Amino acid sequence: MKKPIKSWLLASSVAAILAAPAIASANSELEQLSQNPANWSMWGGNYAGTRYSELSQINAGNVKNLQPAWSFSTGVLRGHEGGPLVVNDVLYIHTPFPNTVFAIDQKTQAIIWEYTPTQDADVTVPVMCCDTVNRGLAYGDGKIFLQQSDTVLTALDAKTGKRVWSVQNGDPKLGMTNTQSPLVVKDKVLTGISGGEFGVRGFLAAYDIKTGQLAWKGYSMGPDADTLIDPNKTTAWKDGKVQPVGPNSSTSTWEGDQWKIGGGTTWGWYSYDPKLNLVYYGSGNPSTWNPAQRPGDNKWSMSLWARDADTGAVKWVYQMTPHDEWDYDGINETVLVDQEVKGKPHKTIVHFDRNGFGYTLDRETGELLVAEKFDKSVNWATHIDMHTGRPVGDPKYSTEHNGEDVTTEGACPAALGAKNMAPTSYSPQTGLFYISGNHLCMNYEPFEVSYTAGQPYVGATLTMMPAGADVITGQPDGSTNLGQFTAWDAKTGKIVWSNKEPFSVWSGSLATAGGVVFYGTLEGYLKAVDAKTGQELYRFKTPSGIIGNVNTWSYNGKQYIGVLSGIGGWAGIGIAAGLEGESEGLGAVGAYRSLSSFTKLGGTLTVFTLPD
Repeated sequence: MKKPIKSWLLASSVAAILAAPAIASANSELEQLSQNPANWSMWGGNYAGTRYSELSQINAGNVKNLQPAWSFSTGVLRGHEGGPLVVNDVLYIHTPFPNTVFAIDQKTQAIIWEYTPTQDADVTVPVMCCDTVNRGLAYGDGKIFLQQSDTVLTALDAKTGKRVWSVQNGDPKLGMTNTQSPLVVKDKVLTGISGGEFGVRGFLAAYDIKTGQLAWKGYSMGPDADTLIDPNKTTAWKDGKVQPVGPNSSTSTWEGDQWKIGGGTTWGWYSYDPKLNLVYYGSGNPSTWNPAQRPGDNKWSMSLWARDADTGAVKWVYQMTPHDEWDYDGINETVLVDQEVKGKPHKTIVHFDRNGFGYTLDRETGELLVAEKFDKSVNWATHIDMHTGRPVGDPKYSTEHNGEDVTTEGACPAALGAKNMAPTSYSPQTGLFYISGNHLCMNYEPFEVSYTAGQPYVGATLTMMPAGADVITGQPDGSTNLGQFTAWDAKTGKIVWSNKEPFSVWSGSLATAGGVVFYGTLEGYLKAVDAKTGQELYRFKTPSGIIGNVNTWSYNGKQYIGVLSGIGGWAGIGIAAGLEGESEGLGAVGAYRSLSSFTKLGGTLTVFTLPD
């Protein structure tokens, strides 16, 4: 094991930088790696975040013969999100806190190097919202980028595991942590921040890949200078068209200076369009969860963003859930696909939000094209007004009761959303998106809460239960399933097929040219289904519940499938943290109580292939 280093080292203590190719060639290398299906060089497989592979050796006809090839125990017992990177035949995996990184030789499955940073568990772990997860590594310029839980962003030499530089991205003493996978774009590495439940103000930051020096930082809310919004050039969808947001588009929607503790954190996934030079992502819930304490739309929480990769300047922004009352965090992935919508070709961005609506927008302009429910149990809003772009709410399920602590019952979806962070996949063969989904409702009681730096700033008590109102064509009503895996047509906003699952699907899916889609279940099954019909073709029980993402690559002419298992995350927080109370884990413990009868803790990478 490499000698641990102090995690609080700042950019000013940057280590000597190893020789590396020019920035332009480094970026070209990453693009080439992502276009070669032998690799899996970034979280989404490519900059568009489609999680689609051109590999077809494993296909709908032979996937039934899939077998485990080898496995690797990480030695960590908390939730394992994210998935393995494969770059030039070396496999890189990560763990939740303490964020150990392993480089593994595919030929021998031996550890080439491992790195464990030194982090203060007493400071960091208590302020990690929903388990101590980490969603993955990034590669670029001959480096592996690790976003540590304590907010330190670290660059490691990909060949040796030696630290090249580290930079502090936030302050855990103020409730700031990090869980997301970074993204390397040109000469920068992008990262965000977690801590919306502690009143942290979200941002996206870009650091120089060679030195760790901050290049730009754009906040989710605040004055235009902080958000990097140009009131005359940045646009938003309003009154049936895109138009400039105007001055103070964020601060004017908050009372006083509440925006300073406004949430809108950025712990999800980031995508990039090289031709438009725009980075896309979503911002999270406003702080606090008690809506009566923060009147106004609370912009720009709960929003989709398009920023210039070089400067961070905002091209356009779209708010999905103004004045959020349910914790419908907007951080889910953004998938970039060119497709014809309503008879016209568009460069689209597709996003499945926690609020239960699937959105298709033009990614050049921010024009709203499609917004429909991808879970028919959604009841907090009847529909999205396509002219205004705003949801039309049902007052029955509002959680704002003139400031009174009244429980709203049966609001759907629950706070963990009709879909949480598990990224979708897209197949150009079928033109469909594959959604790892939840199927729960909740009772929601807000209460008044005061802000104290570094202390929880939630202001609501939740309990969750099965939705039981599934009206998907061909499926029986009244089911108590907590999850579903759904194929979606983003051109029309229609469900094509949907498979019920006893528990939420918390795993990122994978679509392949073999006509197969893979995903994992909370009980621990790796499943393969037919991309056209959803018919299950294969299942294998891994050592623990799967909340990681399924990835694929090839080595020596053979295609492999790999997935991290290790129960945890919000859905598995009861098992991961030993919680018992019905409303603990921000409401998840009671809903998933029976999960402990199916799986236990333990981080393992399992790699599959076809027999010789």
